[in-house]
Amino acid sequence: MTIPNYRDQIKIVFFDIDETLIVKDKDYLPASVLPAIRGLKANGIIPAIATGRTPFSFPPKIKALVAEAEMDMFVTMNGQYVRYQDQVLAQHPIAPAKIQRVVDFLAAHNIDYAFVSDECICVSAVNDKVRSAMDPLRTDYHIDKDYFTKHDVFQILPFYDQSQDELIARSGILDGLKVVRWHENSVDLFDQQGSKARGIESAIRHFGLTMDNVMAFGDGLNDVEMLSTVGVGVAMGNAHEQLKALATHVTDHIEQDGIYNFLKKAGLLD
Repeated sequence: MTIPNYRDQIKIVFFDIDETLIVKDKDYLPASVLPAIRGLKANGIIPAIATGRTPFSFPPKIKALVAEAEMDMFVTMNGQYVRYQDQVLAQHPIAPAKIQRVVDFLAAHNIDYAFVSDECICVSAVNDKVRSAMDPLRTDYHIDKDYFTKHDVFQILPFYDQSQDELIARSGILDGLKVVRWHENSVDLFDQQGSKARGIESAIRHFGLTMDNVMAFGDGLNDVEMLSTVGVGVAMGNAHEQLKALATHVTDHIEQDGIYNFLKKAGLLD
């Protein structure tokens, strides 16, 4: 497929983190990523993050990339928390009453869970299923079942596999919430209207841009709305097949410099 020159159109590029910028299980950040980010900035294009993660759980190599490349626009927690420099542009915490309904049901069915805020991750318990999902992200979470009564919570992470999907779907606890599976043992629960796309809308409004001016890279099912909404949606070569089917373009695998190669071909890098 021919890749047009997008230099005049694109003013900001959003990057997912896991399996887009970094290979999570290998802790591998391609050497071509930093030159790509710097090249965008040199050409007056804003590089930004759009992730399901909370800022608290960015991998060390991503934190180093952000610092070295001086990135300062972040759409986090699947669009529930948007920050530019030190300014919060949008935030969409889950209502405590909704959280209470969810955790009461989960506890009754012996399903553990985590609360995600902008500064902390708390779990209801620590066991093998929780560790399998959480430890690749971060290991300094702690137990606090009542965290939501004192702090804003932007996502709930119930720990269950696909065999319990139907139980959750029939439970009624998803009213007003969206569920997206991100791990074999866990899903994200967040505001039903929430998505990375909504977060990006808040971000670009700050700059007076439109979605047509946005390019985004992603690999997972929580990138569906983002890649469907931005002007140019790019799926990684290692992306979920459903995401590849709706993307504007599919680039190379993350470990084959997919980001750098596409940006170069699209005219965004010199």
